[in-house]
Amino acid sequence: MREQGEAPPGAAHLPPRPGVSGDSRSNGGNGAGGSAAAPEAITMADKPAKPTNSPEGAAAGELSALEEAFRKFAVHGDTRATGKEMHGKNWSKLCKDCQIIDGKNVTTTDVDIVFSKIKGKAVRTITFEQFKEALQELSKKRFKGKSDEEALQEMYKLIEGKGPGLTGVTKTVASPTVSRLTDTSKFTGSHKERFDASGKGKGRAGREDLVDNSGYVSGYKHAGTYDHKVQGNK
Repeated sequence: MREQGEAPPGAAHLPPRPGVSGDSRSNGGNGAGGSAAAPEAITMADKPAKPTNSPEGAAAGELSALEEAFRKFAVHGDTRATGKEMHGKNWSKLCKDCQIIDGKNVTTTDVDIVFSKIKGKAVRTITFEQFKEALQELSKKRFKGKSDEEALQEMYKLIEGKGPGLTGVTKTVASPTVSRLTDTSKFTGSHKERFDASGKGKGRAGREDLVDNSGYVSGYKHAGTYDHKVQGNK
């Protein structure tokens, strides 16, 4: 007589499933010993999403915006700049345009001293990492009374999303003298012959004496109308 759970003679031996013991298989998966659930692959969707308002996520966004502003000022006025390094002149402009220099806590002298302190001895530029070190130095003076972390965050807010302004750029000014010199209707002599009534240049015809072979006297108002008149009379 065959006992309960014993395989019949000649039956093929089946290997146990991964994670399921022999007792649980013989008891239909509900044995007293309990069956361990088969391990499932953990996908990216099963991982908890990092909240967007977490301090780490906020810091990452601030740093990316900070680096973008750094690159804008780093390439300002220099067509050969790559945006990875910043000269002292552009560093000073950034501090002025972003109002880091307030005239009381932080002055132009403070900005120059920090730049010389952070940069290397044999170089004239600072990298983005050195740029953040310089901001950390100035934040202690710019935002007194706040913790180091709060002062640094306030400093980042002054710079993020900013770009170099056009302060100090020479603008064109309308001048009566310039207007008189460029008004072709007031030209005289040979200069007058170089432009037509609308002020458009005549090109070569205004610079050289071209021979008129049309057969008409110079200045004749009805030049070119002969053929039209002859055809009209026929």
